Amino acid sequence: MTAAKYDILGIGNAIVDVLSRTDDDFLVAEDLHKGSMNLIDAERAEYLYARMGPAIEASGGSAGNTIFGIASLGGHPAYFGKVANDQLGSIFTHDMRSLGAHFDTAPLKDGAPTARSMILITPDGERTMNTYLGACVELGEEDIDPDVVANSGITYMEGYLWDKENAKNAFRKAARIAHEAGREVSITLSDSFCVDRFRSEFLDLIQSKQVDILFANEPEVKALYQTADRATALNALRKDAKLAAITLGSEGSVVVSGDETIYVEACKIRELVDTTGAGDLYASGFLFGLSKGFSLEKCATLGNFCAAEVIQHIGPRPEHDMKQAAEQAGLL
Repeated sequence: MTAAKYDILGIGNAIVDVLSRTDDDFLVAEDLHKGSMNLIDAERAEYLYARMGPAIEASGGSAGNTIFGIASLGGHPAYFGKVANDQLGSIFTHDMRSLGAHFDTAPLKDGAPTARSMILITPDGERTMNTYLGACVELGEEDIDPDVVANSGITYMEGYLWDKENAKNAFRKAARIAHEAGREVSITLSDSFCVDRFRSEFLDLIQSKQVDILFANEPEVKALYQTADRATALNALRKDAKLAAITLGSEGSVVVSGDETIYVEACKIRELVDTTGAGDLYASGFLFGLSKGFSLEKCATLGNFCAAEVIQHIGPRPEHDMKQAAEQAGLL
């Protein structure tokens, strides 16, 4: 098998994040459940935007954030995601390419505008997302470039995309091409609400070995196996998944692979500011480590480090050189 041209290929919802600080009273007034991800229409997006405080705009989406992290660590990523032929779409394209990521998905010429997510951050660092999906859900099989997939070490997809049939078919196509090329395939469950909606399909992806590497947080993996007990969920996961990395919040993360269970403590932080992107950046560190042949423990340690870096400021992307920070920590 030839060496991969791209370390990681991300497939996800191409979204521009709009982040703003708020308080619990605002969430209550707007009937928003703290920490949730709500799908909204264009009218609701405009309504919330008009009532939010000062905001920061950043190209993102779950897999997009992960690709940012890969590039920031010195990796060579690629990305598939659908934007519209509009201003936000141009901004997203510029931002992705400026990272050094290969991004050449044709924009949607007619139809919905580029997706955006209104992210409300409360003083405890929790984020409540209100997402208008717009053009991003129009990603389909025609957007899967076989050459890019075959030349990517690991193809990584976000569970948020698992909604429309065309997106499901796009991922299945990518997974098939990746495996035919001897590459690996990964998915993140993204959110407990995704698991509740698509539990049987996610389990089929894992059990049928269409997915080699699973990412989830503790509530998501418990929801997947419909249990309140961590050990029960991990034991079930051990039987189904080739490799799984589960984030545990302040406890760090746990990696499950066959009979092997590896717990890695969280990195110490100065202050919790915003949890937006923590899971996405954990995946960045873990996947980057895998692409470089690191041990599973070191992959998890690098994942914990990247997650810790992002939660100490507002937004899903650290403002400083993450590669340099990881080198100074002795992780690269």
